[in-house]
Amino acid sequence: MRSRWIESFVAGVALGAVLLAVPGGAAEPTPKRALLALSKTNHTLAIVDPSSLKVIERVPVGPDPHEVVASSDGKTAYVANTGYGRFHEINVIDLVARKALPNIDTAPLIGIHGMAFVGGKVWFTAQGAKALGRYDPKTARIDWSMGTGQDRTHMLHVTADEKKIYTTNVDSGTVSVLENVLLQPTVPPTGVLPAGAKPQMDWIQTVIPVAKGSEGFDVSPDGKELWTAEPMGSFSIIDLKTKKVTATIDAKLPGAHRLGFTPDGKRVLIVSVRTGELVVYDAGSRKEVKRLNVGHGAAMLMDAEGARAFVSCTPDNDIAVIDLKTLEVTGHLDVGGRPDGLAWAVRR
Repeated sequence: MRSRWIESFVAGVALGAVLLAVPGGAAEPTPKRALLALSKTNHTLAIVDPSSLKVIERVPVGPDPHEVVASSDGKTAYVANTGYGRFHEINVIDLVARKALPNIDTAPLIGIHGMAFVGGKVWFTAQGAKALGRYDPKTARIDWSMGTGQDRTHMLHVTADEKKIYTTNVDSGTVSVLENVLLQPTVPPTGVLPAGAKPQMDWIQTVIPVAKGSEGFDVSPDGKELWTAEPMGSFSIIDLKTKKVTATIDAKLPGAHRLGFTPDGKRVLIVSVRTGELVVYDAGSRKEVKRLNVGHGAAMLMDAEGARAFVSCTPDNDIAVIDLKTLEVTGHLDVGGRPDGLAWAVRR
């Protein structure tokens, strides 16, 4: 009897040690590859195991979470709080310990929305300030900002080499293409360059007119095209070399909101937050492939490893899971009320 009691005691101590070793005392650690999903109603960031679609943890975030991005090492998440263009707060989440860290105050850059993590830094749109910003986690400082002069600069894409930035400017009905280029010094009225004048790197902006209200967009995997959807139901295609609209196609999808290329670049998915439809287009022929009901989509994330797409159906309070091979809904995920921003966090 004494021997059994000792064995049980030792087993209990060992189990307790395992539980304590896991961040937050939880029974399951954060997956190496985790799906991150925001809930606007619950004001939480859900950490989801993409294999089981089980919510591992919910971490509190700010009052109006819209978009989320993870650091390249997968250990930290950054959450944009928009506040109708008024808030100036980025929440920081430790994904290993699964707890909130001190917030980033972005003032005077307000209305934080679109986000990207590139080159070890957090890039973001500040739609209330008609600007972009960049935060360096190493120095804990905003080290760069630039105005767009456009109304409601909303979604964001930064190229891997940090040389180009694309944004949609919803209320202006434009797409901004910003390029970091070498500019030659300008000759002053004297006709003589000042001593020490030399070329320098700077950002230039090209503003491309599209339909007013254009919001969701994606860049093709080969970097040649940008597709953007607008709420009347059409989408525009921009040639990124010429920086011109080459086609505008009526998808007959009122409320078109988010758009994404499949990982292989062969198809484009467009969701409507008004009708609940998802329309699939062939990227090459630009013809419709399929139309199905998935829920009122407001955000989208592709899963290259699982050949899936996740669609946040904000008004429906769930996330739809789409099989990219069969183009059918295969499941639903509950992360809390009014789900929105989605991102991958891959620990390296």
